[in-house]
Amino acid sequence: MADVAEKPRILVVDDSRVVRISLIQHLKGQYEIREESDGEAAWQTLVLDHSIHAVISDLQMPKMNGFQLLERVRTSKLKRLQQLPFILVSGEETEEERLKAKEMGVSDFVTKGAGCAELSTRLHNLLVLTDAQEQLDASREQMAQDPASGLFTRKYLELQAAQAMSHATRHGTDVSVMVLGFDGFASMGERLGVQVAEEVGNRFAKMLGNKMRQEDSLGHFGAGQYAVVSPGTAPAFCATFAERVREAVEVARLSVQGQTVALTVSIGLASVPTDAATSAGSLLDLAGERMHAAMRAGGNRTESGGALPATRPISIHHALELLAANRVSPVIPHLPSLAERLLPLMALMNKELGLSLPVAEIERFLSERKSK
Repeated sequence: MADVAEKPRILVVDDSRVVRISLIQHLKGQYEIREESDGEAAWQTLVLDHSIHAVISDLQMPKMNGFQLLERVRTSKLKRLQQLPFILVSGEETEEERLKAKEMGVSDFVTKGAGCAELSTRLHNLLVLTDAQEQLDASREQMAQDPASGLFTRKYLELQAAQAMSHATRHGTDVSVMVLGFDGFASMGERLGVQVAEEVGNRFAKMLGNKMRQEDSLGHFGAGQYAVVSPGTAPAFCATFAERVREAVEVARLSVQGQTVALTVSIGLASVPTDAATSAGSLLDLAGERMHAAMRAGGNRTESGGALPATRPISIHHALELLAANRVSPVIPHLPSLAERLLPLMALMNKELGLSLPVAEIERFLSERKSK
């Protein structure tokens, strides 16, 4: 019984009992098998059974097909499901199906004609790769700094935040955290390659580190995502700094592999005692959730949880920086407010330089636009 318990548990999902029996017969010597006949039952099993190491699922099934099951797994809030090896098996594989599965995060895509031996080989390779990645992640979590970037690890940031929160409780001060992530980081990785995308992020993070206070801590939060822990910083000051960072990234011109890359970031803020966070982990997670909310709302914005407005009118100086960087689209929504602020300057230019700028007409247009 001890040998059986040590075998990796695999979930086989197929509405055909014949197919399930065939797979089980072939895999049972190496794995402990659990089976389900439809996607909905498989999803319930995955949520409840923490011992499952991988999923082999048919594509066409009743109640919930393989694509729908894969989507639930990859979008789950449970990290163990997000990273779970998932093999889709299709009777009639098409290039369209393969592409869709890849975009949804499938680990492998196999045709039923490939045979059980091929499926077994691919499953074994996936499990070996997953085990190696888990060991690497575990070892990195024990380190204070990431060896590639030199930045603090997420685990170490939590320790820093916990110490800052303990100090703040004793002395009645604030602790703020800022989590920022590049908008469209995954697509940037597809265009430039994952290593290049990570290098771009690390270069930005190092520049950010030079602008921070000595008592602040900067580290990794996720892929293309970074966190800053700021002891003794009130939410308003943190939000001001976040907006400066966001605007600086928006106008930056970064050359990568001979091409100019336009970048924007979304930023989430959280702080204690303003936010009801009871631990360092929950404080960082709250800031992370707000960053994702900013991304879902269109990106290139700060979500502060109400400490300050998430979006503010841009300054004339920032608008000119954007235009100089050939970034016209971010300026367009702010044109009415920019024009209103420029009216006194245009009136002065008319008076002192003898120009004939249509100041009154512009003023009337803006007034009518407001009333509408």
